[in-house]
Amino acid sequence: MSLTAAKFNADGSQGGSVTLPEALFGQTPNAAVLHAYVKMYNTNQRQGTVKTKTRAEVSGGGVKPWRQKGTGRARAGSNTSPVWVGGGRAFGPRPRTHREAMPRKMRRLALLSALSLKAQNGAVRIWDRAELAAPKTKSVVQPLSQMGVAGRKVLMLDEGVLPNFTKSCRNVPWLTRVRAELINPFEILKAQDLVISPEGLARMTEALAS
Repeated sequence: MSLTAAKFNADGSQGGSVTLPEALFGQTPNAAVLHAYVKMYNTNQRQGTVKTKTRAEVSGGGVKPWRQKGTGRARAGSNTSPVWVGGGRAFGPRPRTHREAMPRKMRRLALLSALSLKAQNGAVRIWDRAELAAPKTKSVVQPLSQMGVAGRKVLMLDEGVLPNFTKSCRNVPWLTRVRAELINPFEILKAQDLVISPEGLARMTEALAS
């Protein structure tokens, strides 16, 4: 499946189109694998640090509240019992890892499915961004506004660190810039539009097409 994406110049004006690599953007999206990846990703964000105190950890105890028989009340051996107010928690949560794993081939399929889904929905744009001599947010926002994606959830896939350009993107709440080779399917699905630099597209092709 051959797909194209609109190409934009540094100032945001349209300058033709680019044929997207079929190995990355021409696959049939696998909904089941995408669902499994998103579920795994969200699960792996859990810290697993929640904890409650057991009857051995709460303060109190040591003395039997009252004698075993003759009071007319229920038997009680300790005021740290879970049935008492202020007692320990029975079967409460303990610190643990929620880490889940997914085979490498499935992760790759999920990534290609997410990229192909965006391409088929016409949500991929190629932006030949300019090199900035100094950080300036306006230099990023104006071209993106010209491209018609301002205010939407935009994920920009780029190459390298580029300190000035990265700093220019920081103050834009609806824009996230990520190095192309470090992208994951969750970030792609969460974004409404993908803006890819030619360098980022080359890096993605080099890292994923083989």
